[in-house]
Amino acid sequence: MRLTQRLLLLAVLLAALVPATHAAEQLTLGKNYRLIDPPQPTDSGKKIEVIEFFWYGCPYCNLLQPSLKAWLKRKPEDVEFRRVPAVLADSWVPLTRAYYALDAMGLEDKLHEEVYAAIHEKNVRLSDPRVLFDWVARRGIDREKFMDTYRSFGVQSWNQRSIEMTRNYDVPGTPALTIDGRYLTAPSMTLKPDNTADYERFFQVVDQLIATARKARAGK
Repeated sequence: MRLTQRLLLLAVLLAALVPATHAAEQLTLGKNYRLIDPPQPTDSGKKIEVIEFFWYGCPYCNLLQPSLKAWLKRKPEDVEFRRVPAVLADSWVPLTRAYYALDAMGLEDKLHEEVYAAIHEKNVRLSDPRVLFDWVARRGIDREKFMDTYRSFGVQSWNQRSIEMTRNYDVPGTPALTIDGRYLTAPSMTLKPDNTADYERFFQVVDQLIATARKARAGK
C-alpha cells in the first residue's frame, strides 16, 4: 500500500513538472524570439518596456487583440506597455496617422477596438481619409478637429518616428512585440502543429523574455 501511494505521489510530481519544463524548452533563440541588434533605447525609465508593433489593416493583429487584452490585465507591475503602428509600406501610412490622431485626441482607448472591427468585420475602408473622417464623425467626434489633427505637424512627426522605429527594431511583420529594446517575438514564432498561432504559448514566451530582461537590468 505504501509503495502504491509513493508511486502515485511520484506520478503527480512528475506531471506537475512537465508544463514548466515544456515552457522552458520553447524559449529558443532564433525560434521563439530573436535579438534586436543593436539594442534600442527605451522610454520607460525603471520599468521594462513592451511595445506592440501593429497595423490596423493586419488581420493577424486583429486576431491577437483578445489575447493581448487579457494579458494586459495581468501584466507585471514593472512592465510598461505601449503601441507603435508599424510602417512597412507607404500604403500603411494612412492608418498609422489615424492611430496617432486618435491618440492625440485622447480617443485611443475608446475607439481602438472599434477601428479593428470596422476594418475586419464591416469592411470599412478606413485607410481612405475621407471615409475615416466620416466614420469618426458618426461617433460624435468633431470631424474638422479630427481632420486637422490627422493632418497636423505633430501627427506627421509621430508617423516619421514610426517609420524610424520600424526600421531600427528591424520589424519583419505585424504583429510583433519587443521587450525592453532587446528582444523581438511574434505569434508567427509560436505556431501550433497546424500552423495556427498559439497565443497562450506566445504570451508565455513574452513573460519569459520579460523575466530575462528583468535579470539583465538587475545585473547592470
